[in-house]
Amino acid sequence: MNRIYHSSCKWLGVLLPAVVAQAAVAQTAPVSAAAKTPAKTPSSKVSTGVLNEWLRAQDEAFKSWDIGGQFRARFEVKDKAGSFPNRDFIKSTQDNDNSYLLLREKVHLGYTGCNWFNFYVEGRDSTTHGDDRNPNRESDQFDLHQAYVVLGNAKEFPVTLKVGRQEMTYGDERVIGVGDWGNLGRSFDAAKLRFENDSLWVDAFSGRVVMPDQFNLNGVNDYDWFSGVYASTKKLVPWQETQVYFLSRNANVQAGVADPGWLTTPPGARDIYTLGMRVKSLPGKLKGWDYTGEMVYQMGSINSLGKRLDQQAVALSLGGGYTLEETVGKPRLGLEYNYSSGDSDPTDGKSQTLDTLFPTAHKVYGYMDLIGWRNLHNPRFSVGIKPAKPVQVTLDYHAFWLADDRDFFYPESGAGRAANGYGRNSGLSKYVGSEVNLDVTYTVKSWLGFRTGFGHFFRGSYIEDSVRANGSQDADWVYLQTTLSF
Repeated sequence: MNRIYHSSCKWLGVLLPAVVAQAAVAQTAPVSAAAKTPAKTPSSKVSTGVLNEWLRAQDEAFKSWDIGGQFRARFEVKDKAGSFPNRDFIKSTQDNDNSYLLLREKVHLGYTGCNWFNFYVEGRDSTTHGDDRNPNRESDQFDLHQAYVVLGNAKEFPVTLKVGRQEMTYGDERVIGVGDWGNLGRSFDAAKLRFENDSLWVDAFSGRVVMPDQFNLNGVNDYDWFSGVYASTKKLVPWQETQVYFLSRNANVQAGVADPGWLTTPPGARDIYTLGMRVKSLPGKLKGWDYTGEMVYQMGSINSLGKRLDQQAVALSLGGGYTLEETVGKPRLGLEYNYSSGDSDPTDGKSQTLDTLFPTAHKVYGYMDLIGWRNLHNPRFSVGIKPAKPVQVTLDYHAFWLADDRDFFYPESGAGRAANGYGRNSGLSKYVGSEVNLDVTYTVKSWLGFRTGFGHFFRGSYIEDSVRANGSQDADWVYLQTTLSF
């Protein structure tokens, strides 16, 4: 078996560069079946799982292979906020309730047997049942989610290259994240070059976001490019991680022409440049205290209603907490504040609303997924506790105000709410409302977990006044999820 293992390493070294070159050529072609089989990058750590553990117990050669998958099922009930943003909180005139079952299956194959390259391939199938949304943006038949190779070994030489279809996640995922709460997740066809040593790491990347297509192999929007440089160090300040980044999103007028099969709305033309800095305390360095902060400045230009507007947006997130390490359950108390500028005048030639790029917003602005990091004041108070080792309980309270009442009330993603009374409602109260979330996770085994939660949104004066003609009502949400990894 070991002879076969070393021989496979030799032949993979011959074949993979050709595969990578072919994937790079495919990524420059128009969206097609061929363009949807690029390469991706796996983690440097081989993942565990029931199947992996069994195989590795049979023969040590399997230690270089990562073979497994995941099954996830989640049932959600939404009342008065059922994933139809322009109907949110409306009492009676339109149906805005939604209950559905989300199913997602993933299978993957990874290899880390050679010290200068590895590869990873992952397929995903996503379906929904009982969902009232049309088009249904959570359903995508079996497709290629990741397929990449990693060339290089950071332990021997500080530069590595990751090429292909890959997930990307940075920091708290406020600007770049995998969107894993969603049934589809997010990946990019990209090339990423990393420099890494004992003091810092720096990523330089360029690529295009994958556009899910329910009945065809997923492709990319050839006219929407996302590039950046992201750097991180734990040496500059010995008790914190310090990160800086510069991101560029360039989409021309052709980017906004949607393929009929795409489940993700393409962007309008824009050249957006984002400067950011993030700091986060390192675990165990401050005797129970922790903090995080992120600042974003956005410039460039964006097309809106046939006009080119200068982009001038800012955003800020500050948070901190204290964990009672000596108390049963190690409770943590946390306080956070999120801000993002709003557009004060739609006729002044400027856009002051943040382009949120590719975030994972679910975990930071309320679990009900009603609000994103745009035109926002959002204080948040959190309490977390582990009453037993496998159980985590978290209670969050959010309050929301518009940063500028001359701009829209924005959902988690997509255009601002602009129907049924919503719009640029200047002169109304800026107080949107508050949200309470209870979330409980139970990790039975490393490969089996359950999660459940509840949310209630107390509508504020802004919502009541905006949709007064239709009447308004608070919103509720509850879910139950199970995840099985194999």
